[in-house]
Parts: sequence; structure tokens; C-alpha cells
Amino acid sequence: MIKAYRSIREVVGPLMAVDHVSGVMYDELVEIHLQNGDVRRGQVLMVDGDRALVQIFEGTGGINLQESSVRFTGQPMMLPVSREMLGRVFDGLGRPKDGEPPVIAEKMLNINGEAINPIARDYPDEFIQTGISSIDQLNTLVRGQKLPIFSAAGLPHQQLAAQIARQAKVLGDDSQFAVVFAAIGIPFEDASFFMENFRESGALARSVLYLNLASDPAMERIATPKMALTTAEYLAFELDMHVLVIMTDMTNYCEALREISAARREVPGRRGYPGYLYTNLSTIYERAGRIKGKKGSVTQIPILTMPEGDITHPIPDLTGYITEGQIILSRDLHDAGIAPPIDVLPSLSRLKDKGIGKGKTREDHAPTMNQLFSAYAQGKKATELAVVLGESALSEVDKKFVAFAQEFEKSYVNQGYGVNRTIQESLDLGWKLLAMLPRGELKRIQEDMLRQYLPQEEEGAWQDSM
Repeated sequence: MIKAYRSIREVVGPLMAVDHVSGVMYDELVEIHLQNGDVRRGQVLMVDGDRALVQIFEGTGGINLQESSVRFTGQPMMLPVSREMLGRVFDGLGRPKDGEPPVIAEKMLNINGEAINPIARDYPDEFIQTGISSIDQLNTLVRGQKLPIFSAAGLPHQQLAAQIARQAKVLGDDSQFAVVFAAIGIPFEDASFFMENFRESGALARSVLYLNLASDPAMERIATPKMALTTAEYLAFELDMHVLVIMTDMTNYCEALREISAARREVPGRRGYPGYLYTNLSTIYERAGRIKGKKGSVTQIPILTMPEGDITHPIPDLTGYITEGQIILSRDLHDAGIAPPIDVLPSLSRLKDKGIGKGKTREDHAPTMNQLFSAYAQGKKATELAVVLGESALSEVDKKFVAFAQEFEKSYVNQGYGVNRTIQESLDLGWKLLAMLPRGELKRIQEDMLRQYLPQEEEGAWQDSM
């Protein structure tokens, strides 16, 4: 039964305190009827005796405490879901933003959801091709994985997110693939970029977009990733689809949490963020995965901007603990004109070994990946040495590694945002680059693979020069 009250005690920031309530539950959906007839939505944040603390999604400006009423609906915030959501654009609270009518619900789902039971989890072991060599070959994304992208202000993470959304697919599986894109607290220009990019590329037909703008109330940002993940879970576990969830920018989500925490006058934790930041983020990230007996899966790519580029900041730090690796964007590479500016050495995918190899990508994937990492690291080290001691201090082998590192960044990492490489193309390009090095330095690849895959013309040229 819906209960209405006119006992608003006070409004502080995005929060409202209501006295003399009964039977109110945590996370219950609330409707605030204003004196001018407008209706705003909120959610019960805390219940203390006969007092309820409500967070208002649309903001508390213009609320008259005496003339406004509060109605507790008796249920949590629900999202109408349907197959017809594919190709649609919604705001951060799930309302249509594309001029089309509301979704005719096949189900109503609680947006809060639950983390997947560890016992029910199936191990992620299927390769997802993003079309980006730096990810596919070196930091492989696996179906059911959560792999964040760590960026910073001014870096092109939006372009990278759009590229992944356009190009991502599961190889060797005829199941349907869908993308759920959640934009959290982004500027209007970025929102327009995503909508136009999705429409022009045709990716919108297999996508569901949730757009929460920077001009929208901060409280909407709390609900936006939950909306996206609820949609993804429906598509994956009810309709047997492989779903990739891209969320940008999770830093804005955490800022909204901090705003609520400050309004509640809670004792702050690290850098003013609430002490439960880790727990809250885990309720988001742990909704990704595969379930035994289910064909579908939810894969997550959360994107966050590191404040001041600090990877030790609580948001990237805690995210790294919860997720299974990270893709790191480099400002130095961006300034050098490398696109996308993925810094492959500190980047990591903890599940990549399970999603590559014969029958999944190719049998030479793991050895070439290890050799490329090793050669690039050696080339970067030799480059730094040349800066200090001069190029004359380098050996001939060191000079070849320096040339390799330069070419690796120029032709391998720097593929642009419009190039979609297959994993076979990435592997072949890796072999072409490795051919720049003396054969004796390729110590991480078996001899039989060298004979099979190493380009012959370059190999012969080395032998002539040795």
C-alpha cells in the first residue's frame, strides 16, 4: 500500500528527512509531489526509528517543506526490460531520451540486483575481439571478465570506448552480441559524440545507451550504472546474449557517492570518500561474469579518469583490487600522436591466458605476446639509456631494440580509432615487428613456431648481415 506523508523535516543538499513514518524499507522508491504538481523520484537511504532519509534523484531545489508530500511506494526502484530496448537511448533513470515511446515491459526488475554467487560462476575462458591490437594480443579481454580502462583528464578514452563498442565481438560463437553503454556525468558534447558515432556506424542497433549528463542532478549518477547492469543481466541471462557493458566515467559515480556521504555528515575515509567505497564499487563490478548453465554472459569495461593522473588515488586503487586487470592510457603516447595511447607495459589482463591459444585465437598467441612484451621493455630501457649516455653507448643489438620499440609504437599501438584488426592481423603484425630483431634474441618463442611464422625475407637479411 502506498503511504503519503506531509512531515518533511528538512532538506540538506540532495537529501530529505521525513518524520513519523512507518513500515518504510531501505532502497524503497519514493515519489515527492511538489506544490506545483511536479513529481520527483527518490530512494530511501536510511531508516532510523520513525524517520526516513531519502536521496532525491532530480535534486531538492524548489521543494516547499510544508506543501509538498512524500509517498513511499513499497517497492524498490524497478526497470521495465524488454528485447525492444536494443537500439534505444535512455537517460540516467531509464526514461526514453530518443523521442520514442516508453518500453513495453516484458519484466520489471529491481535495479539493485546482486553480485553473482561465486558457486554459480563459470570461469571466463572465451576470447572477445575488440579489433585493437594492444588489447587483443597483449591484454586480452575474455568473456565474463571485468577489465577497466584507467585514463586521465584530456586523454581520448571516449574515442576508445566508442571504438570498442563498435568493433567488439565474440569469435566462433553464433550467439547474439550486445553492448550496453552507460555514460555517467559526461558533458553534452561527449553525449552527442556517442549518439552520432553509434548511429553512423550502425552499432546502435545492437546497443542500449544510458546517458547521464554533467548538467543532470548528481544523484542520478548513482542509479545509472545499476540501470545498465540490470539491462545487461536481462539480455544475458534471460535472452542468452553475450553482453559487453561499457561504463564511463566511474569517477563521476564515486564523486556522487562522496556528495551523499558529506550530506549525511559521515566520517570521511581516504581523500574524503566514504569508507564503504570499496564495498559499493564491488556491488557494481561483481555483477559481471558467466553463470553455469546459462549461455549468456556479462563482460564489463568500466572507464575512469584518475584525478591528477594518480594511479594510487582511491578510485583506481580500489578498482584495481576488485577487477581482473587494467588498461592504462599514457599521456606521453598521446602527446606523441599515438592513437589509441595504450601503455602496454603497465597494463594487465589477469585472465588473458585462459582466453587465448589454439582453438581460441592461434597457437602462437602466448609466445608472441611474451616476446613482444620483452622486446618492447628492452627497447624502452635502451632508449632511456641513450638519453643519459648518448646513442654511441649502445651496442648494435641495443640499437635494434630501440628501432623495434619505435616501430612498435608507430605501427602496432598507433592503429587509429577507425581501424578494426582481426586477431590474425594483429598476430601477423607482431611477427613482422619481431623480424626486426636478431633471431637469437627471440628466446621466448619455440623454434618450430619461428620456422612456421617468422617472415623469411627479414630472417635471411639478418643472416646476411651477421
